[in-house]
Amino acid sequence: MEIILGSGSPRRKELLKQLGFEFSVMVSDVDESFDSLMPAADVAPFLAKLKSNALKESIGADQLLICCDTVVIESNKILGKPQDVSEASRTLIQLSGKKHKVMSAVCLVYNNQVIEFNDTTEIEFKVFSTEEIDYYIKAYEPYDKAGSYGIQEWIGHIGAIKIEGSYTNVMGLPTHKLYQEIKKLKA
Repeated sequence: MEIILGSGSPRRKELLKQLGFEFSVMVSDVDESFDSLMPAADVAPFLAKLKSNALKESIGADQLLICCDTVVIESNKILGKPQDVSEASRTLIQLSGKKHKVMSAVCLVYNNQVIEFNDTTEIEFKVFSTEEIDYYIKAYEPYDKAGSYGIQEWIGHIGAIKIEGSYTNVMGLPTHKLYQEIKKLKA
């Protein structure tokens, strides 16, 4: 089975590599917009499927396509990737001292089968000072990260006081579930 990761995310590449799989990368250039009235829990599955639909015609027999999308949800609202410093700052202020959820949805395509699954992790952050938020944004430039942060970066190390669920899910790929699904396909 040849594995193709349908994502350019450096975090997803690293996690898949750490699972011990060899793979190639194929990236779709789909418009990742969604209806603002869509329930927050439906957004990641919708986007993962959208990405897989854009790439599935490019794969052949015995090629496994893995597409994924990760969203940060706070108060039933999606917190996307920040456009600039002020949006990143507002988002981190919004998450400061509160619990939020991170949901990753995966869509696998293999020999005309489509397998979809998702995982949700709850995170509680400490109250961040203005200096901590400013430092993080300046040092890490989290503009490619949903919710304006990477759990594996400085702000996650100093700020995540409680994580319920999968840590790798928060990084962008629920590796424990993905590994089980790949094992089933190889059986």
